[in-house]
Amino acid sequence: MKCFHVKSHPLDRPAYPGPACTPIRALAQPQHATTNPARKGVGLKSGAAISAKAARNVAAAALAPTMMQMQEIEESITQISSTPEWKALEDHVTEIERTHLRDLLRDSGRSEALFHEHNKVLADFSRQRITSKTLELLYKLAERAKLKEKIEAMFNGEHINVTEDRAVLHVALRAPRDAVIEADGKNVVPDVWAVLDKIKAFSDRVRSGEWKGATGKALTDVVAIGIGGSFLGPLFVHTALRTDQGAAGQAKGRQLRFLANVDPVDVARALNGLKQETTLVVVVSKTFTTAETMLNARTVRTWLTTELGTAAVAKHMVAVSTNLKLVKEFGINPANAFAFWDWVGGRYSVCSAVGVLPLALQYGFGVAEKFLQGAHDVDQHFRQAPFEDNIPVLLGLTGVWNTTFLGYSSLAILPYTQALSKLAPHIQQVSMESNGKGVATDGSRLPFMAGEIDFGEPGTNGQHSFYQLIHQGRVVPCEFIGLVKSQQSVYLKGEVVSNHDELMCNFFAQADALATGKTPVELRAENVPDSLIPHKTFTGNRPSTSLLLPELTAFTTGQILSLYENRIAVQGFIWGINSFDQWGVELGKVLASQVRAEVHACRTKDRNVLPSDRFNASTTRLLNRYLAGKARLLYPEPEDVFPCDLIDSDTCRPPSSYV
Repeated sequence: MKCFHVKSHPLDRPAYPGPACTPIRALAQPQHATTNPARKGVGLKSGAAISAKAARNVAAAALAPTMMQMQEIEESITQISSTPEWKALEDHVTEIERTHLRDLLRDSGRSEALFHEHNKVLADFSRQRITSKTLELLYKLAERAKLKEKIEAMFNGEHINVTEDRAVLHVALRAPRDAVIEADGKNVVPDVWAVLDKIKAFSDRVRSGEWKGATGKALTDVVAIGIGGSFLGPLFVHTALRTDQGAAGQAKGRQLRFLANVDPVDVARALNGLKQETTLVVVVSKTFTTAETMLNARTVRTWLTTELGTAAVAKHMVAVSTNLKLVKEFGINPANAFAFWDWVGGRYSVCSAVGVLPLALQYGFGVAEKFLQGAHDVDQHFRQAPFEDNIPVLLGLTGVWNTTFLGYSSLAILPYTQALSKLAPHIQQVSMESNGKGVATDGSRLPFMAGEIDFGEPGTNGQHSFYQLIHQGRVVPCEFIGLVKSQQSVYLKGEVVSNHDELMCNFFAQADALATGKTPVELRAENVPDSLIPHKTFTGNRPSTSLLLPELTAFTTGQILSLYENRIAVQGFIWGINSFDQWGVELGKVLASQVRAEVHACRTKDRNVLPSDRFNASTTRLLNRYLAGKARLLYPEPEDVFPCDLIDSDTCRPPSSYV
């Protein structure tokens, strides 16, 4: 009987108590907690509130795929880093270190071979520190990691999210109506389209004015309440479409706002200038228990009912949730709840009702459907194209090469269009929550670093912010995204180029500057003083990929989303980690619940935190400073307190203006 040992760093405490060796057969049995004991086999959704005891159980859980053969499970115990293919890439690093991109770029044949195109999306990998041999070795590593089999397992609905015993089927959310994608023996596509049809019918009624609010007025303003993937993905798409002429034409006279942070400032900004009688609120929470989202939902409900009465909730609030019992108890008609499924992770949910409902309310279902079609287009390319011409696979493999073998810990996502200003924050969550792991799927500690630190800013804003570091400081691989056509055309008489041309000139120049740099010899030829030569030298040899799209529309926005989602999956599949859970977010929530109880106790009893309250000395001091600096609100008193410009009442605070 085979077993594996959980490796630990000498400074680490044991990951969990128990035997050092666990039989593989035992690992194949689900041991996880569930959100509803009656629903056997349904795992606890990462991100839901859990108890401290449950958190300890989570840490102790070690699950193996239930849909794979035992032989494949046993093979997966051998980490990819112990294979000859991995060692070959490690040895290849010294060969690459003897090259420079300024020399590699002189080889036109190499550059041509590193251009790849799918449906007008052009990807240029020529500025990556790779050769044909590098790619050959990466393809061999992908074969050893069973990348093709893992991609198929995802599309086939196998439970590749092993710690929660779930399928990973966000690709089904954008599949055409006649597609067949199964989970647990059932084709899920009809269920997906049942929700999409419901969204279309509802959004059409709201947009046409057939669905009216409590006072008989049409609902023209939408506030979507959600956090994490329920916020960042929809915000990214909304920001991309706001200035697209086709989408903007469908949104005339309408507003879409998002409320994510539990900070009351975010509430004030989201509601500023809105009128209750024309506002529709979409509450996004699968379990309807997410602490921040539900507090914000109760806050906005109070804002609505103070003006319109309790009965208005049924007309002014809808839900994206599967917990119809809590939806009804909240006051929302369960008929106005839009479902999604356990096989949709939060950060992958923008193509579900989470994103499609608010987007359809703002732009019409037709625009939202084009977004889904763009994502599906790249999904099919990802599944069907050979790795040698597969853009998401190449993005993922070069990401693994840069991160794990060349030692570059970060990735800068640099769209040269302001409309993609929210792309980097969204991909930051998708990537870092997916691949920010320290253990393999079998629970053994990784002997290498996985995951990237993702950040970004639109050009040319980023050039005046952090480009100094990426040119002359740390090496940060970059992904430049450019457009042939701008959403907004501006050209001034007498200017050398149009505004968009000026932007794109920087797009082309920055990638070359990072790659080729500038040598002391070149500086001396320009008569630069010797004292300044060290300061003006650019080492170059800094890798980047350039993506060029024809324009930014709903369709191409969907293509971009799928490129990154599948890129991130490739990296996780190669590293041998579970890219579809996120237990790292749970411990802080458990501790926050303890702090919440303590703050309530201190408010109720009008006292400070005591040493006997079991917080460490640092936290005790910080909590007492916080409590001492606020007005004493005795929570048992039933009183709502709002800024007066949101709710005018006897207990409101002085009005403020928000931007």
